Amino acid sequence: MSDLREKYISLIAEAADEAALEALRVQAVGKKGEVSLQMRSLGKMTPEERQVAGPALNALKDEINSALAAKKAALADAALDARLQTEWLDVTLPARPSRQGSIHPVSQVTEEVTAIFAELGFSVAEGPQIDSDWYNFDALNIPGHHPARAEMDTFYMARDEGDNRPPHVLRTHTSPVQIRTMEKQGAPIRIIAPGRVYRADYDQTHTPMFHQVEGLAIDKDISMANLKWTLEEFLRAFFEVDAVELRFRASHFPFTEPSAEVDIRCSWEGGTLKVGEGDDWLEILGSGMVHPKVLQAGGIDPDLWQGFAFGIGIDRIAMLKYGIPDLRAFFDSDLRWLRHYGFNALSQPNLHGGLS
Repeated sequence: MSDLREKYISLIAEAADEAALEALRVQAVGKKGEVSLQMRSLGKMTPEERQVAGPALNALKDEINSALAAKKAALADAALDARLQTEWLDVTLPARPSRQGSIHPVSQVTEEVTAIFAELGFSVAEGPQIDSDWYNFDALNIPGHHPARAEMDTFYMARDEGDNRPPHVLRTHTSPVQIRTMEKQGAPIRIIAPGRVYRADYDQTHTPMFHQVEGLAIDKDISMANLKWTLEEFLRAFFEVDAVELRFRASHFPFTEPSAEVDIRCSWEGGTLKVGEGDDWLEILGSGMVHPKVLQAGGIDPDLWQGFAFGIGIDRIAMLKYGIPDLRAFFDSDLRWLRHYGFNALSQPNLHGGLS
């Protein structure tokens, strides 16, 4: 047994690479290795012989495994040292030309939207991405039987058995930020709420996580006319055209009354979208006057105050403005895509210097 120990400890110490080390492991302690075969022979020994040979063989096996592990770690360290030697870089040398970082289109468009609404007097409000179903649904006048509350559409957070606290969800829109802002600030209000939202959907135009910006304006004399003007000014500036024409279609959202889907006049020539001209109409966003129950949930008296709200998909308008065909590509982490669609890292969108 001492001969086996000296043999393998010596061979392990001399192993030049991990392949040789693995061959020694199989030869020594593999299923058909020398040590393993000797351990199988314990059954043929007398009880007295087993009491002596058994512990000795186990100790030998442990010692060989420890030697193999130590040698493997030493080989890895040596490989790392060799790699670091070949990758050595003198940081005092002048910088070499390299590819400049790019701003993701979602980040760029979020900045563009923020710059435009800042000029219109809107501030930015933020809130948690995980919120209670009261803020995400109840406070927004979304009833318990509404399809949006089904688990096939909404991501609910797991709860321990017997946990009676209100369920929490990954927010399905940024509307909970509106409620939180009403509670905290009261009226009047003029905010936008950009951020990530989550819904259980995935195809060319839908992803489980996407980006949205919602707007809210509350005062004593706000009407649908103010909503229309605000959206016209935003879309004119965002698409960088002299004029836009909007079409409001009656719709239904639980949190607004009346509600309207908004279309924008456009044309498609050779697959290129042109806004403000042509004979086609493109649905661009949803909007309406804030429902009185939503105002009450936010602690605002609907007999004294009223307002409008709207919601826009940031990824969607980025696709329209910059000709990006597939929403899923936004989240593929493909640097080639980002180099094609990305923006200069020093680009700061503003209405005076340009947005894109």
